[in-house]
Amino acid sequence: MKIKKENIFGIIEQLDAIIGTMIEDEERLKETIENVHPYHEKSAQNLINYISFRSFDVRAMQKQLKNLGLTRFAHAEGHIKASVLTIRYLLGLAVEENQKDALKKQWSIKKGEKLLKSNTKNLLGIAGKDRRVRIMVTQPKEAAEDYQMVKRMLEKGMDCARINCAHDSPEVWSKIILNIKKAARELDKEVKIAMDLAGPKIRTGKILPGPQVLRCKPKKDNFGKAIEPGKLVLVSESEYVYSPDVLPIKSGDLKTLKVDQVLSLVDARSKHRQLIVTNCTGEKVEVETMQTIYFEPDLVLIGTSNEMLELIVGEIPPKENPLTLKTGDEIWIHKEHELGRPAELLGDGQMTKPATISCQMPEVFEYIHEGDRIFFDDGKIAGTITEVSETLFKVKITLAKENGSKLRAEKGINFPDTRLGFSGLTAKDKEDLVFVAKNADIVNFSFVNGPEDVEQLYAELDKLGASEKLAVILKIETQFGFENLVSILLEAMKTENIGVMIARGDLAIETGWENIGQIQWEMLSICGAAHVPVIWATQVLENLAKSGLPSRSEITDATTALKAECVMLNKGPYITEAISLLNAILSKMESSQHKNESMLPKLGTVQI
Repeated sequence: MKIKKENIFGIIEQLDAIIGTMIEDEERLKETIENVHPYHEKSAQNLINYISFRSFDVRAMQKQLKNLGLTRFAHAEGHIKASVLTIRYLLGLAVEENQKDALKKQWSIKKGEKLLKSNTKNLLGIAGKDRRVRIMVTQPKEAAEDYQMVKRMLEKGMDCARINCAHDSPEVWSKIILNIKKAARELDKEVKIAMDLAGPKIRTGKILPGPQVLRCKPKKDNFGKAIEPGKLVLVSESEYVYSPDVLPIKSGDLKTLKVDQVLSLVDARSKHRQLIVTNCTGEKVEVETMQTIYFEPDLVLIGTSNEMLELIVGEIPPKENPLTLKTGDEIWIHKEHELGRPAELLGDGQMTKPATISCQMPEVFEYIHEGDRIFFDDGKIAGTITEVSETLFKVKITLAKENGSKLRAEKGINFPDTRLGFSGLTAKDKEDLVFVAKNADIVNFSFVNGPEDVEQLYAELDKLGASEKLAVILKIETQFGFENLVSILLEAMKTENIGVMIARGDLAIETGWENIGQIQWEMLSICGAAHVPVIWATQVLENLAKSGLPSRSEITDATTALKAECVMLNKGPYITEAISLLNAILSKMESSQHKNESMLPKLGTVQI
């Protein structure tokens, strides 16, 4: 193929501009580079070089280089300056220009690849056989008592165990860790222990409870005919632990009941109903009915035999009372912790007062503004803030199900447009960090928004004398965390052993579902430029872990995760099956990982 010299000169001109920008940015940020840990100095320089490179739109040049049979820089983030200079040198030879001296003292392509591999091993340990990508698995509470479960996880391919400090207690965490270490010794396998700090999760407050009622109903066929009885267990109120099929009895001797005895009652709807005793075991009595019955406190059950028996129903926990929200509705969010209430409606459905609920973190009132977007319950409900006062803010619902979405207590709230000023390290996090520093290999730091959050974490680790011992994984799960990723990495690189977790759940809500695909690729590239290992997290093989059956889309998602250095699985009844399948996918697909290419538009939002 004949190559036009003017085309080559055009590419050389653009490469020279890129190289010039790299040199200028290196000099401008010289102090920043020098402030990182000596181990990361070359990586910091390469990261800055990569951001300089991505300040140009190189797509047209990529096509030209492809036509010349040369690299398109699609996988060059780990050694970007060396790659640019190498292509500049080769093109120079084509026009009888030799710039070989420019290649001297440059970090080689091979060194960049080796460094990421070394950093991954230091952070996450040795990978399973025949694969590069590690598997991190969230530990359920049952792992504290079920040693065989933990052992099976390791046997199936778990490399790193994750414990979430948002749940359970130090006593439970300690038991889980003991089981992990015991299984690792037995299987002669290295397993890293990572512990998540919960971070400042913003949630909805409590809602006015519904009625104290328990329903027992039979199973019915398509014609409404009862075909299987509804079942309940009667227990003494002193022994009662909530369950939807257990009824507490506060008065009356259950021990006198006998099998086949009939209990009559008038239920909460004034319906005459009957229960039949099917089994008696001490303080527990099993009963059945072919009728739908609604129970409430103080309801009386009458048993007839040789003597009249009267049983009185005890306290029943109130029913959950979620708020129903439709597109176009208004809801008021209160600063004070008052009980949420559903909207008040007239007989014709016209609203007289909007639904209300509180926000468990009143500090957000200092930062929100009219026009800011708000999301509830992992993005299932969306709205826009229309008015803000000292005591509440009003939200117009812009997204909900056609027949209304249910908003419950303790559901997450996201403010993607709002720069919340409070730190990612809460008082509980500081308390939990004491345990983490003594017992874990890695701390997963939640809701990192900027370099100041990293600085605060390192200050706490210094106080605990854990800066050298404890590795740090930074969880990026907000719009601001993504936008500040470069400065976050440069701050984190002041210590040696670091990683980044792409927390795709909250990140997708914050950045928009339509943007998350592009954003996760940008994060992988930026972290690759810094030689920082990436953990691919949230909903990987989630259907399989929870139901035992994977969806086609999540299989594809698992293969896409080969771009990262580690994949995180969440807990579920079928977690060992999920680990086994992921292990097989990663092992089989590794050889084709580097065949994927991507185009590189100008990087718009992320800046140095």
